[in-house]
Amino acid sequence: MTPAIALLVAAALGLGISGMLLWSDRGEQPPLYALLPLVVLAAFAAIVAFGPRLPIAIAPLVACTVIALLARAREDVFHSECALKLLWVMSAAFALSWAGASLLVVATGTALPREQWAVLAVGLGGQMLWSMAIPLVLLVGLVLLAGAPFHFWAADLFQGARAWLAPLAIAALQVCGVAWVENRLEVVEAFESAAAIAGGLLGIGAATALAVGGLTLLWQRRPERRVGTLASLQGGLALAWLAAEHAHYRPTPPSPGLFEAWASHLVLALTGAAVLARLTPVPSERTAAPAVLFRRHPAAGFAGLYALASLAGVPGTPGAAVWLAVARELVVSGRTAVLLALGFAWLASFAFAMQQVRDSFGVPPRGTPPENAVPRVLRAAMWLAGGGLAALGAMQWLAAR
Repeated sequence: MTPAIALLVAAALGLGISGMLLWSDRGEQPPLYALLPLVVLAAFAAIVAFGPRLPIAIAPLVACTVIALLARAREDVFHSECALKLLWVMSAAFALSWAGASLLVVATGTALPREQWAVLAVGLGGQMLWSMAIPLVLLVGLVLLAGAPFHFWAADLFQGARAWLAPLAIAALQVCGVAWVENRLEVVEAFESAAAIAGGLLGIGAATALAVGGLTLLWQRRPERRVGTLASLQGGLALAWLAAEHAHYRPTPPSPGLFEAWASHLVLALTGAAVLARLTPVPSERTAAPAVLFRRHPAAGFAGLYALASLAGVPGTPGAAVWLAVARELVVSGRTAVLLALGFAWLASFAFAMQQVRDSFGVPPRGTPPENAVPRVLRAAMWLAGGGLAALGAMQWLAAR
């Protein structure tokens, strides 16, 4: 199975799990009205499957759609607050990036990025304009990938949105972030001065996203926000390989299939971890009894923990292969500072995963666990996500042989 087909299957499986969770969350709403968001979730899954080949005009449409879905549940305070936060951060980012794109149009006379760098290489554009425009046009990519200091929106979305919305929404937004950066920096190597500035900015953004994300993970307590911070670290991984791809010194081309491996793992790991986070209590200072999930259904709980461990890059999971592939790209491109930040972020993620295992199982309590405490749909969602990640890991192992 090729990486592109594996990504398509992973996106379809993530969509199926989100549909199951959406159906279980319908409450007393009419079935047709309750399943209406499934159309938007299918669009998100398609965006994840097709990746950087999509036009950058998709990015603001995805952001507006996520905000509209959050505002749909007007009675939910968390949804409304999350929609407002996303609205102001995305609006400001797109406004500034479009201002930067307009500066490039003024400096070059064309709106196509590949033509802009060719014009600037001839020396026909003003240096002040294009040097100011490059950081602005890359801002949206940093925000969509949830890189620090904009990593808060991923944690807010995981805490405020429902489990059927948050994973696919974050995956679609982060894929749009990769597409935005790749589109804006298309053939930027034709103009060495711009390539050096863009590569430096991506390196700084990646190192900051990984270092600050790792620090944030160490002091957060709520499981949903911790998973959201892990999602922002996945965005930091994307920034890291983009920085390696656009490094000023690049002896070899980037490894093929890295985006497909990252995106397919992202959608499955986020889906499984999102369900687990809602079934895990907030850790206390003293060791408490294990959650109901791990008392009544330890196997399903282990499947959810496997998804969380893969998101954190624990060795032996498909997520660890993604972390290792990005680290290899950084070594080849000479990005030492970003590599050190990645190592710190991985240590913080690994420590969090081990802490989550301890908090999940706790100490053996007395008495019998309650009957049917965890709905079957939630257990099935964790089984499907964990099984998909296990299959992805088996494919990586077979490909490496």
